[in-house]
Formats: sequence, structure tokens, C-alpha cells
Amino acid sequence: MKHSHSHLWPGVPLALSSALLFGASAPFAKLLLGSVPPQLLAGVLYLGAGAGLAIVHGGRAALGIPAPEAPLRRHDLPWLAAVVLFGGFAGPLLLMLGLAHTSAASGSLLLNLEGLATMLIAWMVFRENVDRRLITGAFAILAGAAVVSWRGEGVRLDAGAALIAAACVAWGIDNNLTRKLSSVDPVVTAAVKGLAAGSVNVALALLLGAHVPPLATLGMAAFVGFLGVGVSLVLFMLALRHLGAARTGAYFSLAPFIGALIAVTLLGEPVTAQLIAAGLLMGVGLWLHLAERHEHEHLHKAMEHEHVHVHDAHHQHEHEGRVTEPHSHRHSHEPLRHSHPHYPDLHHQHNHT
Repeated sequence: MKHSHSHLWPGVPLALSSALLFGASAPFAKLLLGSVPPQLLAGVLYLGAGAGLAIVHGGRAALGIPAPEAPLRRHDLPWLAAVVLFGGFAGPLLLMLGLAHTSAASGSLLLNLEGLATMLIAWMVFRENVDRRLITGAFAILAGAAVVSWRGEGVRLDAGAALIAAACVAWGIDNNLTRKLSSVDPVVTAAVKGLAAGSVNVALALLLGAHVPPLATLGMAAFVGFLGVGVSLVLFMLALRHLGAARTGAYFSLAPFIGALIAVTLLGEPVTAQLIAAGLLMGVGLWLHLAERHEHEHLHKAMEHEHVHVHDAHHQHEHEGRVTEPHSHRHSHEPLRHSHPHYPDLHHQHNHT
């Protein structure tokens, strides 16, 4: 069967758009740290994301705009709780604490470790297919992170860098667990995650005596959170459907370049030789990921699941009456063997020898 569009579409543009928004949020968060304590800022960013997406979802329903996405089910709740814990609570808190002890440019580039952590966990724990090109690209990204941490006597991670690295591991776990939820409505999932994680962080910050900044500052933080966390997460979840966790994490590695560029231009941080070398290495790694083409004959086993879809090569089932596309319902897949470029998406979970 022929496929009418590139295997890069729409997964790669979705992942890169997610990276653009998240990368831009890091230097703006750094600016806000001057007037908002780290844990309170982490909470407000996620509350802004959750509240903004809740408004989007409510407006969608109020305006009668159809939402063909699959709803959250009871069996999704344990995965959602784990995602909130690792990605909504631990990750942003560790990042804010780390940014408070390092420069925004270095912090933004170190965020590349999230893509590496995501890929390693996807490969080693969830057995997602990772080829030689992807591994080579990951080592290039790791080398770039090592260069940006170089202090003349070897690679030395200070407290800020170590906290950012820990945040990346937490988000690597989060990204792989989020894949379990990638078939359901990403707006609802991201809204729940933002509201739950944000509420916990804000409550803890206030209990620990954090001062409350002016409403204008809180509003600015919430807006940064809506775009850089909320909308970015929705795009990331949509990319997971098409690319799998390892590759989505790899494309997401563009985020630190965006953050570093904004930090240099907006905050006036210096452009050092280390920054340039790290950027080149990370750019090579990103290019290797973008140039990947995975194609072979493969077998789709019989399966049954629920997600939004159109009647393409992988969805050839019957309906009673007239239906509109895209739509979502529980449906079955018959065994199918064919060959085309693909990624480990919802329908390509086969083994490789």
C-alpha cells in the first residue's frame, strides 16, 4: 500500500514545535526567578499550563467544536499519576532549583540531556527500536553537554548542573510513561497534569514560607507556563503517537538551542567557545536524527485499541451509517504485512533482529 505523505509528517514538525516553545520558556523562567522563588515558579508555570488548557478544552466544548480524541479511561489513571509525579512535580522543581545556580545559556544546553535520558530509557527499559544513527547522534548530544560543563580541569558538574541533569532524568521517565497516554486526548491529559502538579508545588512553596510576588508577575509566569509547558506538552504527546519516545526525545533536543539563543540575545550572556562547540556537536546529533530513514517489511499483529484516526492504510474497518473523519472509537486491526518508512508509533511496535 502506498502512503501519500512523508514519514516525517506530522511527527517531526510536532516534536520540533514542542521543542521551540519549551526552549523559549527556559530563559524567560530565568528572568522570573529574580522575583519568584524556584518552587513557587515551578508551580505557577504548571498551573498556568493546566488552567490555560482547561479553558481551551472548556471553550471547545462550549462552542460545540467536536473533539474526536479518545477520552481518559480508568486504566489510564495509574499512568497519569506517575506522569504527574515525575514530569509535573519532580522535573520542574529540579529545573528551577538548577537554573537558580547556573547561567540560563548553560542550563538551556544541558536540557539536551532530557532527549538522551528519554532515548536510553525507551531503548533499555521499553525495548523501543534504536538504530546506529540514533545512537551516534545521542553520543554527539552527550559530548555537547560535556563540553558546556568543561571547566579546564575536566568535566565538573556544579550543583546547578547536577540538579538540571536530575530534572532531565525525571522528564526522561515522564516522556516514556506519557507514551502510554499518547492515544488519548492530549489537551485533557496535559490540563490534568498541569493542574495537579502545579497545585502541589504552589501549596508546598507557600507552606515553606515563599513570598507571593505581584499579580502581574504571576500572570506573566502563568502565560509562559501555558505556552512553554502546556501547549508544548500537547504537541509533544501528539508527536509521541507518530515517532515513539526515543525519536520524539531526540527531536526535542532542539529546545536547548532555542533557549541558549534567547539567553544570549535577551539576557546579554556571552557567546563563548564552549557554547559554540557544544552547539555544533548537538547540531550534528540532531541532524543525524533528522536524516534517519527506517524502512523494511514488517508484520502488524492483530490488535484492538482506541484513538483518533482516519481510514488510512492501517485503518480499514467498516462503520454502520455515515461517519466523519477524523473520529475516535475502539477498533480492531487485522494482521497486515507490508513495507514503508515508519517509526515506532502506535501501530509499529514490532521486534527487530
